[in-house]
Amino acid sequence: MVSATAPSAQTQLIQPISADLQAVDAVIRHKLHSEVALVNQIADYIISAGGKRIRPVLVLLVANAYGYKGSDHHTLAAVVEFIHTATLLHDDVVDESSMRRGRKTANALFGNAASVLVGDFLYSRAFQMMVSVGDIRIMEILADATNVIAEGEVLQLLNMHDPDVSEERYTQVIRSKTAKLFEAAAQLGALIAGANDAQIEGAAEYGRSLGTAFQLIDDVLDYSGQAEDIGKNVGDDLREGKATLPLIYLMEHGSSAERELVRNCIENGDEQHFDTVLQAVTTSGALDYTRRKAEEASAAATTAIADLPDNAFKDALLKLSAFAVNRNH
Repeated sequence: MVSATAPSAQTQLIQPISADLQAVDAVIRHKLHSEVALVNQIADYIISAGGKRIRPVLVLLVANAYGYKGSDHHTLAAVVEFIHTATLLHDDVVDESSMRRGRKTANALFGNAASVLVGDFLYSRAFQMMVSVGDIRIMEILADATNVIAEGEVLQLLNMHDPDVSEERYTQVIRSKTAKLFEAAAQLGALIAGANDAQIEGAAEYGRSLGTAFQLIDDVLDYSGQAEDIGKNVGDDLREGKATLPLIYLMEHGSSAERELVRNCIENGDEQHFDTVLQAVTTSGALDYTRRKAEEASAAATTAIADLPDNAFKDALLKLSAFAVNRNH
């Protein structure tokens, strides 16, 4: 479920769709079933970890905001969650991560091979489910999104351990790897509700901008958050040799000594100097700059749904764009 820094914020965000979320959870549990015990075990492990479930929430909120009546939004919300979960399984293997959502990653518990293969199962199950809805445009949106996400993963791999990654190259990665599924989720909600093309594109822009804001704040929290809040090890990005926006800014605006330190850390995946790097990204204004970029993306998301009908679901979407930047996890 969606969480925030206060229980009231969580309640406000999910209250209009609380019954829908219960229905989505039921679909997820049902569709996770496999005759292969290990598939059930790993899939249940990662799904049961929870998380903010922002992407399925987007499907539900946008569909309801446009007055959708039916149950296909439950299926599509579960599809989006399955695709996202598959990317997490694969990401953790590629990144050699050991902690996610405050627990051991699936690859740490079950091994890389099993995690990759169960991720494949979730992808294929998601495509089975989207076919059942019987709308070629829905299939096009999700097929395109899945392909773009895969491209984003490869782009990120190419950027690893490269201290010369530009802000433009980095933005391309997060638009592909993270924001694309947010975009697809919002599009699907508008599409199944019978919105017109302009409204569907407005929903897509909302999702793109919201996903961008979320990723940028994740980049900030990797240097300023607490492990128990963000659910992973602080400094993971540095250990993995990822040149995220705070480091890109520091490489452009820091002292020669700071730039040399960051270059070495990125090239070697060196987290031993995390405290020194943290001080540098803080004093240089790199975290403030990244947060401003997130706020700009959040504002763009808000503008994109200005023409939505005024209702509780639109209010929740507006609160969600604010939550994207005002969170500690």
